[in-house]
Amino acid sequence: MTLEPERLGRSKADLAETLRDLRKRAGLTGDRLAKRCAMSQSKISKIETGKTTASLMDVERILRALEAPPELVREVMAIAGLAKTEWQEKRSLWRMGLDKRQVELAALESESTEMRYFLPSMLTALLATPEYAKASLTHSPGDTSKTVSRKLERQAVLYDTSKRFTFLLTEQAVRWLIVPASAMTVQIDRLTSLSRLPNIRMGILLDGVTIPRGPLNPFTVYDDRLATAETFTGRIVFQDGRDVTQYREVFDMYAGFAVYEDEARNYLAARARSLLRDL
Repeated sequence: MTLEPERLGRSKADLAETLRDLRKRAGLTGDRLAKRCAMSQSKISKIETGKTTASLMDVERILRALEAPPELVREVMAIAGLAKTEWQEKRSLWRMGLDKRQVELAALESESTEMRYFLPSMLTALLATPEYAKASLTHSPGDTSKTVSRKLERQAVLYDTSKRFTFLLTEQAVRWLIVPASAMTVQIDRLTSLSRLPNIRMGILLDGVTIPRGPLNPFTVYDDRLATAETFTGRIVFQDGRDVTQYREVFDMYAGFAVYEDEARNYLAARARSLLRDL
């Protein structure tokens, strides 16, 4: 099955409709199917009406109870995987208001305990200085001042010691001058300061290190329940446990090649000195 972004928005409804149709074709009532699956009838009803998105295990149990053929099982499981995935188009986010998006991110961060950020080319708003945050929105339409304020307000979560953050930056993320060199030195000073917080682990992937997998895009993993990947035109939100696990594994692989603590801070200091010499 081809992954088409427009399908992601329909997949939950598709899954509910497909499972409902399969039950009816099998000549089963919701109550009889529930008994075969060892589920409650109310759960079957919520799955079939789209009020609840079935887990992959639930879908497998339902398909076994319906004695679905292998080809149909593969097709429906693909739909179930998409139902756990959401495409958020950049243009839609613009229409909604980028400041509202920041509120959503703040809520997600407040609900999470352990967050992992892979940053191959730019810094996340949690690490940004005001000037960097403003510059990152240069190509966004409309007045972005409220969005910048929301980005900076989100940074308070970094000081909540009940939460743990790991940031992995490539050298590119530190070297890319979204702001002038003088402002970038201030940004680097902020990175250095944040790296000393007890609940923050900041790693840098240095040039010249052989890493067997290339960095395709920035992504974030929230606990073990959700992962997001950014593109130029939007972002994909993964809630399927298998997808989240894969992102965790990729993150851990990159983390094994990074430098941390004093070695990372020594690199940041050297980069700041280089920028100052060029002023």
